[in-house]
Amino acid sequence: MLSVFFQQVHGMEALALVVFAITTLVFLIWFIRLVRKNNDYYTTIPGPRPLFFFGNVLEVGATKGVLHKYSMQFNGLYKIHLGPVRKLIVASDYKILKCVLSSKKILNKSEDYLYLRPWLGTGLLTSGGTKWKKHRKIITPAFHFQILKQFIEVFESGGNRFIQKLQKEVGKKSIDIYPFVNLCTLDIICESAMGISINAQFDDNSDYVRSVKAMCKVTMERPFHILEMNDVTFPLTKNYYIQNKSLNILHNQTNSVISKRRQKLQNKTKAITVTNANSKADNNETLFGRKKKAFLDLLLQATVDGRPLTQEEIREEVDTFMFEGHDTTASAISFAFYCLANNADVQANAYEEQIALFGDNKNPSVTYSDLQNMKYLELVIKETLRLYPPVPIFARKTSEPVQYENIFIPEGVTINIFAYGIHRDPKYFKDPEKFDPNRFEIVDGKLPYAYIPFSAGPRNCIGQKFAILEMKSTISKMLRNFELQPATPTHTIQLTAESVLKSENGVKIALNSRN
Repeated sequence: MLSVFFQQVHGMEALALVVFAITTLVFLIWFIRLVRKNNDYYTTIPGPRPLFFFGNVLEVGATKGVLHKYSMQFNGLYKIHLGPVRKLIVASDYKILKCVLSSKKILNKSEDYLYLRPWLGTGLLTSGGTKWKKHRKIITPAFHFQILKQFIEVFESGGNRFIQKLQKEVGKKSIDIYPFVNLCTLDIICESAMGISINAQFDDNSDYVRSVKAMCKVTMERPFHILEMNDVTFPLTKNYYIQNKSLNILHNQTNSVISKRRQKLQNKTKAITVTNANSKADNNETLFGRKKKAFLDLLLQATVDGRPLTQEEIREEVDTFMFEGHDTTASAISFAFYCLANNADVQANAYEEQIALFGDNKNPSVTYSDLQNMKYLELVIKETLRLYPPVPIFARKTSEPVQYENIFIPEGVTINIFAYGIHRDPKYFKDPEKFDPNRFEIVDGKLPYAYIPFSAGPRNCIGQKFAILEMKSTISKMLRNFELQPATPTHTIQLTAESVLKSENGVKIALNSRN
């Protein structure tokens, strides 16, 4: 009996070994074919030498500034290996950026944007194809200058709370300005997007504020952790439960606001029909009881294919606006403060412009026209965005083959647009490491794809005018109230690309009150 049993065991082991051998052979054949297929179109693209199996992932993950170093070394177009199979193209060469960004066919985002979908769904940032085109068309009117004028009051209100918070920081040798700016932009975007005040600057521990911070952190970390980058293994991690808890709070808040606003719209519409059918009153004011409208109000009135947007579609777009208009603007404003604090001559010129517009009034009633007249401050903002683009690298995925000079890129390849790289390329910007706002006085616009802080082409940032106005409002208010100085001891920022460009060691400055 025992001999028969052992024979059966040995037979099962032999069968298992055969199955394992066949499976391994099939995998190796598939792997080799995949590598060869990937290499077919990469052979003409240069790049740093990869390590066996690991590729370039160890160097890219551990060395600061390595992407920019390779951009200079390989003339703005190179490949990097992320492990044994996956490769990426990184581009900061003007010609290929123009080829990709101007295309009406290369519009889809890369797989990395999928990590945002649990929060943003398929809103304007993450959607592709037909849905993106339709929603872009209906949302574009929301950023007409006549609509943007209505947000100035929101910018000013949030900015006033920001100044009030900073009064307590005057005289300190060093403060990290980023956390203050981040809460200010969160206040502004909530009121602009949903028409509600969350008072983040004085209640930064609220469930909603903490959930926004948590989701930004989770979406930043997922691409860099093996268990988190895969949806199958993601539920095994702590961030999975943090994400679920945060999304429950964020989506419930947005859905609640949408439902209340929708009901208010329906009630007002009935009232108009019954009592004011022939009135010549302003529809915007009648429907919502005020001239100023939140982004949500415009979505509630929008239609696609002749139908109103669904609750989910509206929530996705509102959440997208919240995400895109929060951290990115905070990053830009913080770096602008750092540049002004460390360039006294530029700060003096920017402050003189404020004096010319408002005299000694630190808190004037700023209008849309006033913000438009801040020409020098606009140069400061442009130069800040050149040196510190909030989104330093973004990706597109080819939906069809692309021919670029002698290089053929097939369908399904990820091309990383390295905005930070082209912004600091001496071929396009003289003395690229120098902070010099005056350089934008002579920019003639002949190279529109060399300066892309808001991307470019058909899929450029729809909210860039909104962002510039918010930056002008906040920075000008800061200049009128405080003199910005370098932190003590000397502080040098250490750049890192998270969800947006940030400084690992903070953005530190010092503040003195203006006399």
